[in-house]
Amino acid sequence: MEIKIIKTTAPKAKPADETKLGFGKVFSDHMFIMEYDTGMGWHDARVVPYGDITLSPAAMVLHYGQEIFEGLKAYRTPNGDIQFFRPEENFKRLNSSAERLVIPQIPVEDALQALHTLVEVDKDWVPHTDGASLYIRPFIFAADPFLGVRPGDKYYFIIICSPSGAYYASGLNPVDIYVETKYVRAVKGGMGYTKTGGNYAASLAGQDEAHKQNYSQVLWLDGIERKYIEEVGAMNIFFIIDGEVVTPELQGSILPGITRKSVLELCRKWGMKVSERRISADEVAEAYKAGKLQEVFGSGTAAVISPVGHLKYGDLVMEINGNKIGEISQKLYDTMTGMQYGKLPDEMGWIVPLKK
Repeated sequence: MEIKIIKTTAPKAKPADETKLGFGKVFSDHMFIMEYDTGMGWHDARVVPYGDITLSPAAMVLHYGQEIFEGLKAYRTPNGDIQFFRPEENFKRLNSSAERLVIPQIPVEDALQALHTLVEVDKDWVPHTDGASLYIRPFIFAADPFLGVRPGDKYYFIIICSPSGAYYASGLNPVDIYVETKYVRAVKGGMGYTKTGGNYAASLAGQDEAHKQNYSQVLWLDGIERKYIEEVGAMNIFFIIDGEVVTPELQGSILPGITRKSVLELCRKWGMKVSERRISADEVAEAYKAGKLQEVFGSGTAAVISPVGHLKYGDLVMEINGNKIGEISQKLYDTMTGMQYGKLPDEMGWIVPLKK
C-alpha cells in the first residue's frame, strides 16, 4: 500500500511533565487517514497533520451510529526502541467489528503498515517515562450525507495518537466496582462483542449510577436472566476462586479482549487451573462468604491489570483481598508490562518492534 506523508509545518510543544499526562487528553502532530468509496474500495492512504475533519450534518454516522474503533499502545524500551503488543490482534478484531456493522474490512497487513508509518512519523511523541505510553486509536465511520438506514457507501479509516499516563489516576491501587442490576449493556446476537460506540453509550446510565454511589466502574450482568456476569465497562473481568482463575466465556455479548486472551494464555502457561464459563453474581457472593474469593481483577489495553478492592452487589459490599492487589494480579501486571516496556524477555511472541 502506498502511503503519502505530509508533515506538519507547525509542530506542537510536547508535554513537559510526562508524569502528568492523564489519559486521552493530548494528541500527537499527525494522523493517518484512508477513505473508502463503493466501487473504488479503500484509497488515498495518507499521514497528515492532526486536525479537525469536515462532515456533513447528514453524515450517516451521526444519525445511525455505523462506527467501530480499536485501542492499542506503543511503548518505549529502556534503550529507546519503540514496540507494540500484539497489534495484529487489534486489527483482526477491528475486522470482526466491521463484519458485524457491515463496514468494509481492511487487510490486516495494510492496517499494520498504516500503524507503523504513523508512529514512525510521530515517534518523538512516544513517552520516555516508565508507565506512560502512546495510546493509539484506529476508527472507521460512515460519512455519507444521507438520512436513511442502510450501510454507508463512504467511510473514513483514521488513526490518532495520544501520549498517555495511567488510565486510572489511582494507578495500580484497587478500584471499586458496582454490579448493575437495573440496566443491561448487550445481549447475545447483538453487538456486545464489537468495539462500537453504541455499546459504550448503552453503558453510560449504569456508569453514572455507579459514580453516584462512589464506585469507579460498572460490572454488567447478562441481558436475559440478569444474573450471569459479563464484563466491566472498560475491561474484562476475572475471579480467582479457591485457586481457580475464572472469567466469563465469550458468547457474543462481551468483548474478546486482547489483554483477556493474554491473561488466559499466561495463566495456563504457569500451570494454573483456568475456566472460561458462565459465572453468576450469586456464585461470586457465595464464594466471598465462604472465604474462597481470593482475587478479582479487570484486564484491558488501557489499564492492563486493574485489581478490584470492593465489589458491591445489592446490599453486599465485598472487600477483596483486604483491598490490596493480589499475588496473581501483580504477577500478571509485572509480566505483561515487563514485556511491553522491554524489561522482560518476550517468551510468548507478542512483541512487535516498530518498523523504521
